[in-house]
Order: sequence, then structure tokens, then C-alpha cells
Amino acid sequence: MEANRFACIAALCATALSLSGAVRAPRPLRAEQIVPNDNAHRAGHLAKGVLTVSLEARRGEWHPEEGSGPTLSVEAFSVVGEPLQTPGPLLRAPVGTEIRVTMHNALAMPMWVYGLGEHRGFADSVEVPAGETREMHFRATTPGLSYYAGRTSRGSMQARTTDDSQLNGAIVIDPPGAAPSDRIFVISGWATLDSTTVSGLGPNATLAFNGLEWPHSQRIDVVQGDTMRWRVINVTGLPHPLHMHGSFFRIDAKGDGHADSLYAPEDRRLVVTELLKPGQTMSMTWSPMRSGNWVFHCHIASHASSRDYFNVGHHMPSPAVAASVAQDKEHLSHMGGLVLGIRVKPRGPQQPEQPISQSIRLLVRSRANVYGEDVGYGFVRGDSPEAAMRDSFSVPGPTLELRRGKRVAITIVNQSHEAAAVHWHGIELESYPDGVPGWSGSGANTIPFIMPGDSLTVHFTAPRAGTFMYHSHSNEMQQISSGLYGAMIVRDDSAPAGDERVLLFSDDGPFSNFFVTGPPTLLNGKLHPDTIDVRAGQPTRLRLINIRAENSIDMTVERDGAPILWRMVAKDGAALPLHQIRERPAILTTNPGETYDFEITPEKAGTMILRYDPTPGDSTSGTRAVIRVH
Repeated sequence: MEANRFACIAALCATALSLSGAVRAPRPLRAEQIVPNDNAHRAGHLAKGVLTVSLEARRGEWHPEEGSGPTLSVEAFSVVGEPLQTPGPLLRAPVGTEIRVTMHNALAMPMWVYGLGEHRGFADSVEVPAGETREMHFRATTPGLSYYAGRTSRGSMQARTTDDSQLNGAIVIDPPGAAPSDRIFVISGWATLDSTTVSGLGPNATLAFNGLEWPHSQRIDVVQGDTMRWRVINVTGLPHPLHMHGSFFRIDAKGDGHADSLYAPEDRRLVVTELLKPGQTMSMTWSPMRSGNWVFHCHIASHASSRDYFNVGHHMPSPAVAASVAQDKEHLSHMGGLVLGIRVKPRGPQQPEQPISQSIRLLVRSRANVYGEDVGYGFVRGDSPEAAMRDSFSVPGPTLELRRGKRVAITIVNQSHEAAAVHWHGIELESYPDGVPGWSGSGANTIPFIMPGDSLTVHFTAPRAGTFMYHSHSNEMQQISSGLYGAMIVRDDSAPAGDERVLLFSDDGPFSNFFVTGPPTLLNGKLHPDTIDVRAGQPTRLRLINIRAENSIDMTVERDGAPILWRMVAKDGAALPLHQIRERPAILTTNPGETYDFEITPEKAGTMILRYDPTPGDSTSGTRAVIRVH
């Protein structure tokens, strides 16, 4: 499924159509400045079980890169008499509170306000004519996370991508007696269309956490071992698979703005990547076990890339430019948009380094005109026959097999034409080898880009067995979709391997325009996948990896036209507790940056079909891989 790309197209086109008939007020000569809101302080006055807030909507100038970068004229909320904010003022109160909001519309057009009546999220609305005021209220009967929002354009709430895109705010209802100890992040965006650009997007496309995009987004300073409770709200029309470097996080609740579903303790999952759909909310808990610098970001490559990629074209800077970027520790390997930087201070003695038990030499290569006019990339093991053939590489890269608790040294040799960096996705490792140039590490000791002709050796110890991956963290939009990735399996010496198959889904080259069909899906590097052989009566573990740059994948495993039953046994390399392992139909949507382990046990010989990327509405379409049961 081309989920990200077509969601983007639908949202942008709907907005373009709606704005064509809208009448906008003339912009003032000196517009009010909109300030970012870190959601650390509650708005309004709370007394005798009532939270009273007076809000106003006005137009102002938004600077998602603070003093530098673009100036975007948008509408935003404020407390009356105070500066405009994006996201809007935080509404927070204990359960049982009556929340009374007076909303004034200081805009020159009508505004529809959502989430402040009897239903949260985008479920109901109140029209506030231009220049008028309306009162809204509701009683907070259930603890949880939701949001309020405004719309001045025609179309759906998720099609707000320009003027009204910043009319959003968080609502938190706390359990009785709870003392707030969390951080709240609202994801918003802004974009226009431009058919003359390579990407199809106009200049200054922006995605932001709490009103700021990387490298200007909020820095999170914590101490090693601290328990962090985060709440995240997605008010954009795009999906965001959110990925944590260096640590797992626990999913405590998911919601849709209307209802927040708190998971029972036994049902909470450990993940390193979790999808947040448009209009969805998430509450999570995590604890950094290693000191140093880390990032939390959307794993859709275009959502965490520098806007230069869209403003200029789909070819990123030359090695000379990349070298200068490498000296700027805030640029994060051409990253931008939905990225948060986390700085973890050490607590107590740090774990001593173990002796090296395994050494791997990994070559990074590129070759011109592999995908039409575009470059192809690949990894090669230094001890393989391919290493002696200068232009040779494999897609995907070689599967790396590591041992739990055993320290590995991996030497990365850059034989490609541009800067390289490698991220060991999902591994709970030290910060320096994590692979984000100019950031991973701490203080002045941060990992650099690996420039053409240079090499770098990283050391780490994988603490758990499971299914992981490695991939580029430099020029991700092009390098990941064009071959720089591979599977990484960590094994436990005390556990037998058993029958298993690695199924790695990726892209057949880069895409340059959001409005054309993107590259087809590869399975283990092939457009027409090989037959997968399994044995009847024997469990087989399917290690599923999605390292597509942009898109989710819908898949089923069928026999005789109906889904078989399989058992999910791990997510992102974290084994599920026994009580969470149960048989379920073999139907799955995976998102960029996710891994899943499923177990199948065919009862008899015959043929099963792995079907993926079907045409929407036609479950019998898509690419087929034959699973032959002996």
C-alpha cells in the first residue's frame, strides 16, 4: 500500500481545492509572531472543580526554524491577551473537572472548532463566525489524552495543510490525585503543491514537534535510568511510524481523539517503532539505559529529511558539501522535520567494555545508473568473494549474525561516492556507534560521517536475541530506498535456531515525486520473489522486516483462498510474553522501521501464498510469493 504517499496527495489536493474558493483576510504589514509551545504549563484557571479558559484564534507568523528558515503565515490559538502559540494552549485538569472554554474568533472568516464539546477529537464541531465568541464546555469523565482543533478551510480536518494547519491543542485529563510528570508532543505540518518542483511539493514543506522542526526542535535532557512518560498527538493527515534510537519504549495507551484506550499492564508492548495514524494519540513509557545522545523520529524518510531535498530536488549534496555538514553537529546526516534530540547524562559507574568476540568488515558501495539515471547502493562483506570485485554489491546487504552478550567490532569502509553512516536499528547499544553523524555520542565526541575512501570501526554488544536491521543514516531518502540496508539477527547461544526464513521488504530504487507511482516492493531484493520452502508439521519462524523508505505494506498468508493462522512471537526484536502469544489470522500491515516475528506450523504438504501490496479494495491482487510446504 502506498500509504504515506497517497495520504499526502489526498490531503494536499483537498486543501488546494478548498483554498481555491476561500476568501482570506489581507495580511497585516507587521504580523504577530507565533511562539512554539512545549506543553509544560496548563492554560486557564482551575478552582472548585471547574477549569475556565478564554481562547482566541488570530493570524500570525510561524517560524518552525526559530530565527532562521521560512516565515509561514498561519492561524493559531492563544489565551486571550497572550501570544499566539503552536500548538495551542494546553488544557489539563483532573478527572471530574468541568472544562469551560470561551472561544473568540478574531479572524476574518468563520471557524469551526472541534473537540471542546461532548465528543473529543474531530467528532463534533461548533461554528464561530468571524469576530464572534462562543462558549463550549464538557465534563472530563475519563482520564486520557485528546485534542482540540480549528478549521477555516473547506474539506476534512486532515486536509488542513496551510492557513489553518496550526489550529490545534492538547487536552490531558489526569487520574484523581495524579501529579503531572510527562512530556506532551503535538505533531503538525504545513505544505503546498508545486507541479514545477521535482517532488511536487512547494517550498518550505514542514513537519514539526510542538511547533519546531529539527534541528530547532526541543532538546530532551534526562538522566540515565530515569523513567520517561511521553504523550504524542498526530493532528496531521499523514501516518508517522515513530522510532526510538537505543531504547525500547512501552505502549501504555492509544486513542483516536474521541476515546483513549489504556492497555492493561499485561497487554502493554515493547517496541522501537510504533505507527501513529492521522488523528491518533499515544502514551508511552521508556527509560534510557545508556548515556549519550539519542534521537526519536518518524521513520518515513521524507518526514525526517532536510527540506532541501524537496526544495532543490532528489539528489542530495555532493561529498564536499556533506563534509562541511559533518562539521555542524546540529544537522544530523541531512535530517530535518520530525526529529527530537535526547541528551542522557550518565548516572553512576558505566558498564565496562567486554573483549571483542567477533569482527566484521562491511563495505559501502555505489554504482551509477542502477535505477535509470539514479545511483544504486549496496553493502558487501569484506570476507566475501564480492569484495574483490570493485563494482559488485548485493541488495539487500548480507544478513549479519551476532551473538547476544558478545561484543562485536564492525569496520565500515566507504567505497561509495558520497558520505556514509550506518544505524544498527533496534539494538540497545552505546550512543557513539548508534550511527547519527554529528549527534551520536556525547559532548565533543560524536560519530562523524564516513567520507569516501575513509573507514570507521564501531563496537557494541547486543543485549537481547531477536530480529533487527541495519541501514544508512546519511541521505536516507536516496540511500535507503536504493539498497543500503540489511537484516541483522541476534542469536542466543543457549537457544536452538530452528527453522526460520528472513523476509525483508524494501524499495526498488528511489522516488522523486509524491504524485507518481513510487518504486515497486522488493522481497529479499527481488521483484519476483523466490519460492519459500517450509516443512509440514514443523514450526517455522518468519522474520519480517520493513525497510521501505516511505510506505507501509499490507500482506496476508493464504491457503485455499483464506488466511492461515499464525502466532506473533516478537515485535522489533522484543519477545512477547507468553500470555500475549496467541493464534490469529495471518493478516498484517507493517510500517517502515518495523520488524515482526511470526511462527507458522503448516499441517500438511501443499502450497500457501504470501500476498503483499494489493490494490486497495481488491484483496486478490498484489505481488505473490509461493510458500511450498513439503
